[in-house]
Amino acid sequence: MTVATVSRTNTSPSRYGLPPTLRTAQAAMQLPEVQDMLRKLSAFQLGIFMPHQHDDATGEFLPLAADVMQVESGLAVSFQRLDDTANQTASFLPVGWLWRAGAPTVAATCEMAEDDAEQAVKHKMPEAASDGKKFKEMQ
Repeated sequence: MTVATVSRTNTSPSRYGLPPTLRTAQAAMQLPEVQDMLRKLSAFQLGIFMPHQHDDATGEFLPLAADVMQVESGLAVSFQRLDDTANQTASFLPVGWLWRAGAPTVAATCEMAEDDAEQAVKHKMPEAASDGKKFKEMQ
């Protein structure tokens, strides 16, 4: 995919029902200065993402609220209040950051599995996928 096909700026934004802040984020991917930032970030194996959440009832895209974090656990994404996850920092690996109030703030995390034997950092997998079957089926 190219930036043009992913950002959807070549079609009517209202067709996708994105709020104005998310349309701005999508359109920004076409700007040379944003593409330059992406190029610079890639040297550190980092990228750009559009912080968002979804309405529980409709599934519509919403800007990520300041008190909400995207959490991936067991191959599922949820949106949790920051104060609900604040005391669980040892269980979560930060994978997305935003600049808020003059400082980097964690906006997305992955729950890690506890594996004392291997001392490896691993993503927490659902019980059914622990043998790798579910991942292979998704490919």
